[in-house]
This record gives sequence, C-alpha cells and structure tokens, in this order.
Amino acid sequence: MKIGIIVFSKTGNTYSVADKLKEKLSNSGHSVKVEKLNPIGDVYPGIKSIEFESIPDIKEYELVIFGSPVWAFSLSPALKFYMKKLSSLEDKKIICFVTMGLPFTWMGGNNAVYQMIKICKSNGIIPLTTSVIKWNKKRDEEIDNFINNIMQVLK
Repeated sequence: MKIGIIVFSKTGNTYSVADKLKEKLSNSGHSVKVEKLNPIGDVYPGIKSIEFESIPDIKEYELVIFGSPVWAFSLSPALKFYMKKLSSLEDKKIICFVTMGLPFTWMGGNNAVYQMIKICKSNGIIPLTTSVIKWNKKRDEEIDNFINNIMQVLK
C-alpha cells in the first residue's frame, strides 16, 4: 500500500512519531513517505493564513496519516490550514494523530483529534483510527500501541 505521512512538527516530537510509523510500516511491506509541512514565517494560534514551502500532494497515496502537535489546547494551525485546503480526501483511507506535552488527553488532545475528524468528515471520510500521544514517560508505549492499532486496521 502507498502511504503518505503528512506531518507538522515544530520541536521534532511529532516528526519522531512519523519516523517510527514509517519504519514499522515500511518493514511490513508498505511504500511509505513522510512529508513535512514547512510554513513560511511565524505560525501561531489564531493565524488566518499560512503559506508553505511546498504543499504535499496526497493523490498518489492510498492511505494518508496526518500528524500534528497540540497547540493552545487545539490542533496546530499549520495542519488545520493544510487539511482545510485539501480539495478531496475521496477514495483515501485516513489516520490521524496528535502529540501533546500536557498529561491528560482532555487538555487539548481530544479537541485536536476532534478537529481533524471534523475536517475529514467535511470531505466525506471518517478516519480509520486516531491517537493522542502524550509526551511523558509512557510515550514509547503509547507510540507502540498506536502502531499496533494501525497494523490491525490495515489487515
């Protein structure tokens, strides 16, 4: 399966999850490419418009995994803006995840994932699975559980 992982990562934490996903999925025989969203200029909560160095094209992928950090108890503006600008998710399988530094998913993680689901639904797609990965001592376990969940969904 051709898989694209579209990720925005300011500190590298979210990208490290995308990299682990790529490794595991590639080792399972999938063709996987990680594409970073690189905004031009400063990005901050409440920004109205964002330009990117390049816009990842998801047409070639059968499965698209979107990844983002939680910012200000919400989905990062960069990924939100990118997802809203997609013309179609038709015929795509979608998986979404967010990373967060706060200890409880109700502190922004659940809201960020809900926003991703809402954008997907507006394009007629319901994600196969989602995950909130808290950046704490158990993060490796949470990442492994997310990867295992993806592997089960793809069977």
